[in-house]
Amino acid sequence: MKTLVIVDVNPVDKAILTEYSQLAAKTLEAYGGQFIAKGPIESLHGDAPYAMKAVIEFPDKQNARDWYSSDAYQAIIPLRNTGMDSQFHLV
Repeated sequence: MKTLVIVDVNPVDKAILTEYSQLAAKTLEAYGGQFIAKGPIESLHGDAPYAMKAVIEFPDKQNARDWYSSDAYQAIIPLRNTGMDSQFHLV
């Protein structure tokens, strides 16, 4: 079953966030992952503590988990943490 990684984002440094985003996209390929949506959110109901979202689709949960724990992705986490405040959710 297809699996989604939902990323809640508040940008901290837009230049670093752009660099991180480009690098992160490259790490998805080996795991069949692809961005299916990303950008500012529009809240239809309730508070929105994060300004942006990214939705990444994977073929299954195992590929999503393997991507997140991969050496390639783990190597760019310090850049991610400098560029944005975020939460990652597996659905």
